[in-house]
Amino acid sequence: MIKACIIAIILCLSLLPHAVKAQSSPVEGVELGRDAIFDDLALINGYTDKYATESKETLLAMIADDSLGAYKCTAAIRVFKQKYGSEIFKDEKPTIIKNLIRRMNRADSPFIQVEIMHTLIVLDRYQYFETMVPALIQKLDHYNRVVSALAYDNISEITKTSVRPREARVVFNTLRKLFFLSKRRLADVSTPDARLKRKLMVLRWSIKVLGTQVLKSLPPEVINLL
Repeated sequence: MIKACIIAIILCLSLLPHAVKAQSSPVEGVELGRDAIFDDLALINGYTDKYATESKETLLAMIADDSLGAYKCTAAIRVFKQKYGSEIFKDEKPTIIKNLIRRMNRADSPFIQVEIMHTLIVLDRYQYFETMVPALIQKLDHYNRVVSALAYDNISEITKTSVRPREARVVFNTLRKLFFLSKRRLADVSTPDARLKRKLMVLRWSIKVLGTQVLKSLPPEVINLL
């Protein structure tokens, strides 16, 4: 009897580390370094597909819910932007924009921030281009490669049909400042990494709109990479 009790105690003690490990496993929005258990993009895309048929009212309610997980909220914003962003009536916009800005200011997740930045531009391009596009460009340098890629996709979507010098100037000036700040590091770069390639692609768009005369205001290190 005593022997059986001792064996049972040993078994319980041997299982304890596994129980502690299970309790400390990551949950939605928590990433463990570069090799995260969850694939950020797969989760965001999965929830995007799941919410594709939701109504505008449901999506807005989800976005306003501070308790909603980062991936779910990001997906809700994305679906709202894609399905309803260009169909919002003028009298609806102030309230929706106010709620989006509130959500963005309260969000710790860069996924949420990136999607809201783009959505604000979709809702009111004239008012928010000058503030949100530089913020998106900053996200191109984010350590999380999914955040960087999402920011690039959104910038590409914003600029792909634009030939407005005012907008190109905002993009060019933002990148010019970033490149001047990092020009010493750029001098040693022969093969740009993914983040730098994205910035150079966006820069090329702005040069195409503004004209090659703006090249003279860039650091030589950047011109060599172009």
